[in-house]
Amino acid sequence: MKLIWKEMLLAAMMGLVLPGAMLGIAATVETPETIIEITTGVPTEATQAPIEKRSITVPILAGGQVVQMELDEYLTGVVLGEMPASFEEEALKAQAVVARTYTMRAQHRGGRHDAAAVCTDSTCCQSYISPSDYLAAGGTQNSVDRIRNAVLATSGQVLTYEGDLIEATYFSCSGGVTEDAAAVWGADYPYLKSVSSPGEEKAAHYTDTVVFTASQFESALGRDLSGTPSGWFGVTTYTTGGGVATMEIGGEVYQGTDLRTMLGLRSTAFMVSADLNSVTITTKGFGHRVGMSQYGADAMAVLGSTYAQILAHYYQGTSLTTLEN
Repeated sequence: MKLIWKEMLLAAMMGLVLPGAMLGIAATVETPETIIEITTGVPTEATQAPIEKRSITVPILAGGQVVQMELDEYLTGVVLGEMPASFEEEALKAQAVVARTYTMRAQHRGGRHDAAAVCTDSTCCQSYISPSDYLAAGGTQNSVDRIRNAVLATSGQVLTYEGDLIEATYFSCSGGVTEDAAAVWGADYPYLKSVSSPGEEKAAHYTDTVVFTASQFESALGRDLSGTPSGWFGVTTYTTGGGVATMEIGGEVYQGTDLRTMLGLRSTAFMVSADLNSVTITTKGFGHRVGMSQYGADAMAVLGSTYAQILAHYYQGTSLTTLEN
Protein backbone atom coordinates (compact mmCIF):
# COMPACT_ATOMS: atom_id res chain seq x y z
CA MET A 1 0.00 0.00 0.00
CA LYS A 2 3.23 4.87 -0.38
CA LEU A 3 3.14 7.93 1.59
CA ILE A 4 4.17 11.28 3.06
CA TRP A 5 7.12 9.74 4.90
CA LYS A 6 8.55 8.24 1.72
CA GLU A 7 7.78 11.37 -0.32
CA MET A 8 9.48 13.70 2.11
CA LEU A 9 12.31 11.60 3.53
CA LEU A 10 12.82 8.07 2.27
CA ALA A 11 12.28 8.38 -1.48
CA ALA A 12 15.66 9.92 -2.08
CA MET A 13 17.43 7.34 0.03
CA MET A 14 15.59 4.15 -0.89
CA GLY A 15 13.91 4.92 -4.20
CA LEU A 16 10.41 4.23 -2.88
CA VAL A 17 7.92 5.49 -5.40
CA LEU A 18 4.54 3.97 -4.72
CA PRO A 19 1.79 5.09 -2.28
CA GLY A 20 1.13 1.72 -0.70
CA ALA A 21 1.87 -1.90 -1.25
CA MET A 22 0.71 -2.70 -4.76
CA LEU A 23 -0.12 -6.25 -3.86
CA GLY A 24 -0.68 -9.03 -6.38
CA ILE A 25 -3.91 -11.03 -6.28
CA ALA A 26 -3.43 -14.74 -5.66
CA ALA A 27 -5.58 -17.61 -6.94
CA THR A 28 -9.13 -17.61 -5.61
CA VAL A 29 -8.89 -21.22 -4.38
CA GLU A 30 -8.49 -20.94 -0.61
CA THR A 31 -6.54 -23.24 1.71
CA PRO A 32 -7.31 -23.17 5.46
CA GLU A 33 -4.50 -21.64 7.50
CA THR A 34 -3.24 -22.60 10.97
CA ILE A 35 -5.09 -20.03 13.06
CA ILE A 36 -7.43 -19.75 16.02
CA GLU A 37 -10.41 -17.46 15.62
CA ILE A 38 -10.91 -15.24 18.63
CA THR A 39 -13.70 -12.97 17.42
CA THR A 40 -16.09 -12.34 14.56
CA GLY A 41 -16.74 -8.94 13.02
CA VAL A 42 -15.75 -6.05 15.27
CA PRO A 43 -13.76 -7.48 18.22
CA THR A 44 -14.79 -6.81 21.78
CA GLU A 45 -12.78 -4.48 23.97
CA ALA A 46 -11.06 -7.48 25.55
CA THR A 47 -9.60 -8.58 22.21
CA GLN A 48 -8.32 -5.08 21.50
CA ALA A 49 -6.04 -5.06 24.53
CA PRO A 50 -2.32 -5.76 23.97
CA ILE A 51 -1.73 -9.48 23.62
CA GLU A 52 1.22 -11.70 24.30
CA LYS A 53 4.06 -11.31 21.80
CA ARG A 54 4.21 -14.23 19.36
CA SER A 55 7.54 -15.76 18.38
CA ILE A 56 7.27 -16.22 14.61
CA THR A 57 10.06 -15.96 12.05
CA VAL A 58 9.67 -15.49 8.31
CA PRO A 59 12.16 -15.64 5.42
CA ILE A 60 12.64 -12.16 3.95
CA LEU A 61 14.48 -11.31 0.74
CA ALA A 62 16.60 -8.25 1.58
CA GLY A 63 19.56 -6.93 -0.37
CA GLY A 64 19.57 -9.96 -2.63
CA GLN A 65 19.81 -12.41 0.30
CA VAL A 66 17.19 -14.39 2.18
CA VAL A 67 17.31 -13.76 5.91
CA GLN A 68 15.17 -15.12 8.73
CA MET A 69 13.53 -12.23 10.57
CA GLU A 70 11.33 -12.18 13.64
CA LEU A 71 7.88 -11.28 12.31
CA ASP A 72 7.09 -8.31 14.55
CA GLU A 73 10.56 -6.84 14.07
CA TYR A 74 10.08 -7.08 10.31
CA LEU A 75 6.62 -5.50 10.63
CA THR A 76 8.06 -2.59 12.59
CA GLY A 77 10.17 -1.81 9.54
CA VAL A 78 7.18 -2.25 7.25
CA VAL A 79 5.00 0.17 9.16
CA LEU A 80 7.92 2.63 9.36
CA GLY A 81 8.12 2.46 5.57
CA GLU A 82 4.39 2.38 4.83
CA MET A 83 2.71 4.85 7.19
CA PRO A 84 3.72 8.21 8.73
CA ALA A 85 4.53 7.75 12.40
CA SER A 86 2.48 10.88 13.09
CA PHE A 87 -0.72 8.98 12.28
CA GLU A 88 -3.04 8.04 15.12
CA GLU A 89 -2.13 5.01 17.22
CA GLU A 90 -5.22 3.06 16.12
CA ALA A 91 -4.36 3.65 12.46
CA LEU A 92 -0.83 2.36 13.09
CA LYS A 93 -2.29 -0.74 14.73
CA ALA A 94 -4.60 -1.31 11.76
CA GLN A 95 -1.61 -1.03 9.42
CA ALA A 96 0.32 -3.54 11.51
CA VAL A 97 -2.49 -6.10 11.33
CA VAL A 98 -2.90 -5.67 7.59
CA ALA A 99 0.85 -5.93 6.94
CA ARG A 100 1.05 -9.02 9.16
CA THR A 101 -1.85 -10.60 7.28
CA TYR A 102 -0.24 -9.94 3.92
CA THR A 103 3.07 -11.39 5.12
CA MET A 104 1.59 -14.53 6.63
CA ARG A 105 -0.63 -15.20 3.61
CA ALA A 106 2.47 -15.03 1.42
CA GLN A 107 4.26 -17.31 3.90
CA HIS A 108 1.50 -19.93 3.88
CA ARG A 109 0.52 -19.80 0.22
CA GLY A 110 3.80 -18.90 -1.42
CA GLY A 111 4.56 -15.35 -2.47
CA ARG A 112 6.52 -13.95 -5.38
CA HIS A 113 9.84 -15.39 -4.27
CA ASP A 114 10.91 -19.03 -4.23
CA ALA A 115 12.89 -18.98 -1.00
CA ALA A 116 11.25 -16.05 0.79
CA ALA A 117 7.75 -15.07 1.81
CA VAL A 118 8.21 -11.41 0.89
CA CYS A 119 10.91 -8.94 -0.03
CA THR A 120 11.77 -5.43 1.11
CA ASP A 121 11.23 -3.87 -2.35
CA SER A 122 8.20 -1.56 -2.19
CA THR A 123 7.52 -1.99 -5.91
CA CYS A 124 7.13 -5.76 -5.39
CA CYS A 125 5.88 -6.52 -1.87
CA GLN A 126 5.80 -4.13 1.09
CA SER A 127 7.98 -1.16 1.95
CA TYR A 128 10.55 -1.74 4.65
CA ILE A 129 13.08 0.41 6.47
CA SER A 130 14.98 -0.78 9.50
CA PRO A 131 14.76 1.35 12.64
CA SER A 132 18.48 2.12 12.38
CA ASP A 133 18.13 3.33 8.78
CA TYR A 134 15.03 5.28 9.75
CA LEU A 135 16.94 7.09 12.47
CA ALA A 136 19.92 7.68 10.18
CA ALA A 137 17.57 9.29 7.64
CA GLY A 138 16.36 11.79 10.23
CA GLY A 139 13.52 9.91 11.93
CA THR A 140 13.08 10.09 15.69
CA GLN A 141 13.29 7.41 18.36
CA ASN A 142 9.82 8.45 19.52
CA SER A 143 8.45 7.56 16.08
CA VAL A 144 10.17 4.18 16.15
CA ASP A 145 8.77 3.51 19.62
CA ARG A 146 5.23 4.49 18.58
CA ILE A 147 5.28 2.12 15.65
CA ARG A 148 6.96 -0.72 17.53
CA ASN A 149 4.32 -0.40 20.25
CA ALA A 150 1.54 -0.55 17.64
CA VAL A 151 3.03 -3.73 16.19
CA LEU A 152 3.47 -5.38 19.59
CA ALA A 153 -0.01 -4.34 20.74
CA THR A 154 -1.44 -6.42 17.88
CA SER A 155 1.15 -9.21 17.96
CA GLY A 156 -0.13 -12.36 16.27
CA GLN A 157 -3.33 -10.72 15.03
CA VAL A 158 -4.39 -11.16 11.40
CA LEU A 159 -7.56 -10.86 9.33
CA THR A 160 -9.41 -13.90 8.05
CA TYR A 161 -12.51 -14.59 5.99
CA GLU A 162 -14.27 -17.90 6.57
CA GLY A 163 -11.14 -19.22 8.26
CA ASP A 164 -8.61 -18.17 5.62
CA LEU A 165 -6.10 -15.34 5.68
CA ILE A 166 -7.40 -12.56 3.46
CA GLU A 167 -5.79 -10.80 0.52
CA ALA A 168 -4.82 -7.79 2.63
CA THR A 169 -4.41 -5.05 0.04
CA TYR A 170 -3.98 -1.44 1.11
CA PHE A 171 -2.98 1.89 -0.40
CA SER A 172 -2.42 5.56 0.39
CA CYS A 173 -5.61 7.50 -0.36
CA SER A 174 -8.93 6.66 -2.06
CA GLY A 175 -10.23 10.15 -2.76
CA GLY A 176 -13.35 9.42 -0.72
CA VAL A 177 -14.44 5.96 -1.93
CA THR A 178 -12.50 2.70 -2.20
CA GLU A 179 -12.76 0.34 -5.16
CA ASP A 180 -13.93 -3.23 -5.74
CA ALA A 181 -11.10 -5.69 -6.32
CA ALA A 182 -12.94 -7.01 -9.38
CA ALA A 183 -12.82 -3.57 -11.00
CA VAL A 184 -9.03 -3.41 -10.69
CA TRP A 185 -7.79 -7.00 -10.95
CA GLY A 186 -10.81 -8.88 -12.27
CA ALA A 187 -10.87 -11.16 -9.22
CA ASP A 188 -13.87 -10.88 -6.95
CA TYR A 189 -13.26 -10.99 -3.18
CA PRO A 190 -16.32 -10.62 -0.93
CA TYR A 191 -14.34 -8.55 1.59
CA LEU A 192 -12.69 -6.23 -0.97
CA LYS A 193 -15.70 -4.14 -1.91
CA SER A 194 -16.18 -0.43 -2.44
CA VAL A 195 -16.81 1.49 0.81
CA SER A 196 -16.86 5.16 1.75
CA SER A 197 -13.61 6.64 3.04
CA PRO A 198 -14.25 10.22 4.22
CA GLY A 199 -11.79 12.58 5.87
CA GLU A 200 -8.86 12.05 3.51
CA GLU A 201 -8.59 15.66 2.37
CA LYS A 202 -5.26 16.19 4.15
CA ALA A 203 -3.60 13.56 1.96
CA ALA A 204 -0.85 14.94 -0.24
CA HIS A 205 -2.47 13.37 -3.31
CA TYR A 206 -6.15 13.64 -2.51
CA THR A 207 -6.42 15.28 -5.93
CA ASP A 208 -3.83 15.82 -8.64
CA THR A 209 -3.96 17.47 -12.05
CA VAL A 210 -1.75 16.70 -15.03
CA VAL A 211 -1.81 18.43 -18.42
CA PHE A 212 -0.76 16.74 -21.67
CA THR A 213 -0.11 18.47 -24.95
CA ALA A 214 -1.87 16.81 -27.86
CA SER A 215 1.35 15.17 -29.01
CA GLN A 216 2.23 13.98 -25.49
CA PHE A 217 -1.17 12.36 -25.11
CA GLU A 218 -0.92 10.63 -28.48
CA SER A 219 2.56 9.39 -27.62
CA ALA A 220 1.34 7.96 -24.29
CA LEU A 221 -1.39 6.04 -26.11
CA GLY A 222 1.00 4.99 -28.86
CA ARG A 223 -1.24 6.13 -31.71
CA ASP A 224 -2.11 9.10 -33.86
CA LEU A 225 -5.52 10.63 -33.28
CA SER A 226 -7.37 12.66 -35.88
CA GLY A 227 -8.73 16.11 -35.19
CA THR A 228 -8.16 18.10 -32.01
CA PRO A 229 -8.23 16.85 -28.40
CA SER A 230 -11.66 18.35 -27.79
CA GLY A 231 -13.13 15.78 -30.18
CA TRP A 232 -11.17 12.70 -29.11
CA PHE A 233 -13.27 11.55 -26.16
CA GLY A 234 -16.48 9.56 -26.30
CA VAL A 235 -18.52 7.51 -23.84
CA THR A 236 -17.06 6.86 -20.37
CA THR A 237 -18.34 4.23 -17.94
CA TYR A 238 -17.56 4.11 -14.22
CA THR A 239 -17.02 1.49 -11.53
CA THR A 240 -18.88 1.20 -8.24
CA GLY A 241 -15.99 2.98 -6.55
CA GLY A 242 -16.06 5.93 -8.95
CA GLY A 243 -13.11 4.85 -11.06
CA VAL A 244 -13.08 4.89 -14.83
CA ALA A 245 -14.18 1.46 -16.06
CA THR A 246 -13.91 2.23 -19.78
CA MET A 247 -13.29 5.34 -21.85
CA GLU A 248 -13.68 5.80 -25.59
CA ILE A 249 -10.78 7.71 -27.13
CA GLY A 250 -10.50 8.26 -30.86
CA GLY A 251 -13.06 5.54 -31.54
CA GLU A 252 -11.25 2.91 -29.45
CA VAL A 253 -12.39 1.74 -26.00
CA TYR A 254 -9.77 1.63 -23.24
CA GLN A 255 -9.92 0.10 -19.78
CA GLY A 256 -9.47 2.61 -16.96
CA THR A 257 -6.73 0.48 -15.41
CA ASP A 258 -4.82 0.49 -18.71
CA LEU A 259 -5.16 4.26 -19.05
CA ARG A 260 -3.81 4.74 -15.54
CA THR A 261 -0.67 2.82 -16.53
CA MET A 262 -0.23 4.39 -19.96
CA LEU A 263 -0.76 7.94 -18.70
CA GLY A 264 1.06 7.51 -15.38
CA LEU A 265 -1.97 8.58 -13.32
CA ARG A 266 -2.24 8.44 -9.52
CA SER A 267 -5.45 6.40 -9.69
CA THR A 268 -8.27 5.25 -11.96
CA ALA A 269 -10.65 7.80 -10.42
CA PHE A 270 -10.13 10.61 -12.91
CA MET A 271 -11.92 13.19 -15.03
CA VAL A 272 -10.81 14.48 -18.43
CA SER A 273 -11.25 17.85 -20.07
CA ALA A 274 -9.80 18.84 -23.43
CA ASP A 275 -9.48 21.88 -25.66
CA LEU A 276 -7.97 22.44 -29.08
CA ASN A 277 -4.39 21.80 -27.98
CA SER A 278 -4.27 19.88 -24.70
CA VAL A 279 -5.81 17.28 -22.41
CA THR A 280 -6.22 17.94 -18.68
CA ILE A 281 -6.75 15.02 -16.30
CA THR A 282 -7.66 15.40 -12.63
CA THR A 283 -7.34 12.34 -10.41
CA LYS A 284 -8.71 11.59 -6.94
CA GLY A 285 -6.75 9.33 -4.62
CA PHE A 286 -3.38 7.63 -4.84
CA GLY A 287 -2.96 3.92 -5.41
CA HIS A 288 -5.10 1.02 -6.59
CA ARG A 289 -7.83 2.00 -4.07
CA VAL A 290 -8.64 -1.58 -3.04
CA GLY A 291 -8.78 -2.52 0.64
CA MET A 292 -7.68 -0.13 3.40
CA SER A 293 -7.03 3.52 2.71
CA GLN A 294 -4.20 4.60 4.99
CA TYR A 295 -5.38 8.20 5.15
CA GLY A 296 -8.94 7.00 5.64
CA ALA A 297 -7.80 4.79 8.52
CA ASP A 298 -6.15 7.79 10.16
CA ALA A 299 -9.29 9.89 9.67
CA MET A 300 -11.39 7.20 11.35
CA ALA A 301 -8.92 6.98 14.23
CA VAL A 302 -9.05 10.76 14.73
CA LEU A 303 -12.82 10.43 15.19
CA GLY A 304 -12.37 7.72 17.81
CA SER A 305 -12.55 4.45 15.88
CA THR A 306 -10.47 1.56 17.17
CA TYR A 307 -8.18 -0.40 14.89
CA ALA A 308 -10.70 -3.27 14.98
CA GLN A 309 -13.45 -0.95 13.77
CA ILE A 310 -11.20 0.44 11.04
CA LEU A 311 -10.40 -3.04 9.79
CA ALA A 312 -14.05 -4.13 9.95
CA HIS A 313 -14.98 -1.12 7.81
CA TYR A 314 -12.44 -1.62 5.03
CA TYR A 315 -12.57 -5.44 5.02
CA GLN A 316 -16.23 -6.10 5.68
CA GLY A 317 -17.22 -9.59 6.82
CA THR A 318 -13.71 -10.47 8.01
CA SER A 319 -12.68 -11.62 11.47
CA LEU A 320 -9.78 -10.52 13.64
CA THR A 321 -7.94 -13.71 14.60
CA THR A 322 -4.72 -14.71 16.25
CA LEU A 323 -2.01 -16.97 14.82
CA GLU A 324 -0.86 -20.07 16.62
CA ASN A 325 2.84 -20.18 17.43
